Amino acid sequence: MGRMGDVLAGIHSSWEFDTDSVLIRFERGIRTPKLFHVLGERRIPYEALSGAELLPGTRRGTVVLRLTPRVGADPLVDAAGSQLKERCDPYRLVLPADREVLAEYYLGELRSMLPADRSEPAERYLVDAPQAPLSFKGYDGKAAFDGRSVTFRWFWTGASSAKWKAGDQRFQVSELSDVEWRSPEVFNGYLRLLPHGTKEEQEKPEPEHDPFAIVFGLGYGLVHESLPLAAAVLAAVRAAEPASVRSLDKARCSIGGADEPVRSDPADIAERIRHLGELHSAGLLTDKEFAGKKAELLAEL
Repeated sequence: MGRMGDVLAGIHSSWEFDTDSVLIRFERGIRTPKLFHVLGERRIPYEALSGAELLPGTRRGTVVLRLTPRVGADPLVDAAGSQLKERCDPYRLVLPADREVLAEYYLGELRSMLPADRSEPAERYLVDAPQAPLSFKGYDGKAAFDGRSVTFRWFWTGASSAKWKAGDQRFQVSELSDVEWRSPEVFNGYLRLLPHGTKEEQEKPEPEHDPFAIVFGLGYGLVHESLPLAAAVLAAVRAAEPASVRSLDKARCSIGGADEPVRSDPADIAERIRHLGELHSAGLLTDKEFAGKKAELLAEL
């Protein structure tokens, strides 16, 4: 591929070409999408690609060199589906129009490096996912991923009574079969985790009532915060899939089944007990449920 170390600099990123991959480095400018700030850089093996093309830019005086990843090669693309806006597509290199001839040269080089089986889905992820630990705040709770487990911790200001009754959640990667991410930039955005045994045709609760889901909302679960976490969890789930399918008959999803307890500060515990009291007074929790949840919260201290 040309000379190793060749660099093609664009408006929001630069591509450095190697013998087996292209290293995409994203700029940190004010006008650069925040998702690119979070990604920092990504190494894309040529075997992870199915195509390359040169397109007119959406901005006057620009052209776009775009790569097409193979199906199943990139967890970020899998998690996003087709929901990313064009300007946030990490496979687009926007160039000034006066670099079109140079772009055409690299387009020819890239096409010569495409794998013979590029039309076939990749058997495993070939592009690295964002690295844990990762976290973000949704409207009704906070999600965190440490590389082995995902925790959902509910906010008393936004979580439904169904989620408060279920309690904070911890999901081991080995318990999960898939991840659903619906962009916060559309109506009813959310992140939902699917445990083993969930069937595609199975009717799921609305996200706001589902303890397996964190609901987004205006200013919550932003793309650059929630999508990297979704991609990292998805990659970990896929990596653990063979072992988990053999070893698990069903998912264990409550915080009580976790290896380590989630710790909270005393002020937060007190506030959440107060909210439980309000639910109890309103008749949404029975005496037994209130006592049980209160004991669980006190046990976190």
